[in-house]
Amino acid sequence: MSHEQTADARQPARPHQPGLEAFRAILSEDIEWKPFAAFPASVRLAIVAGQPSENGLYVVRVKVPRGVKLLPHKHPEDRVYLVLSGIFYIGLGESFDSGKLEAYPPGAVIVLPGNTAHFHWAKSGEYITQVTAMGPLGVDYVRAEDDPRIGSSRV
Repeated sequence: MSHEQTADARQPARPHQPGLEAFRAILSEDIEWKPFAAFPASVRLAIVAGQPSENGLYVVRVKVPRGVKLLPHKHPEDRVYLVLSGIFYIGLGESFDSGKLEAYPPGAVIVLPGNTAHFHWAKSGEYITQVTAMGPLGVDYVRAEDDPRIGSSRV
C-alpha cells in the first residue's frame, strides 16, 4: 500500500451535506428557475445543489432581468459568487449608490463576507450568477420597506 493510500485509509468519512449524498451531474437545461419571495418578482432563483434552507453547503443560481435592482441587503452567510453570464454590477453599502457599483464580467469570482450590506443592478442587461455558501440562506434588507416579502402573502 502506498503512503497516499495509507493516509486516505486513516481519514474518517465526513457526513454528506443535505442533498449531496449521491453523484450526479446537473445540466443547464435541467435547471428549474423559480420566483424567490425575497427578490423582486421578475428575478428567478434555481437550486443547483444542496438545500439552501438547511445547514450545509448549497449552490444556487440567480437570474436578474435587465434594469432590475436588488436594493441594499445582507446575508448572514459568507458567499462566493461566480458570474456565469452578463455583467454583474454590485456595490457595497447600506444605501443604493450607482457610483459605488463595480462591473464584473462572466468568469469573475466575488467573495462576499456574511453580514456585508450590498446591492445589485442589472444595469446593462440580464445577468446570471452562481452562489456557493453554507446554509441556511438568509436575506435581510437594510430598509424593511425594500423587502418584497413585506405586505406579500409569499414567504
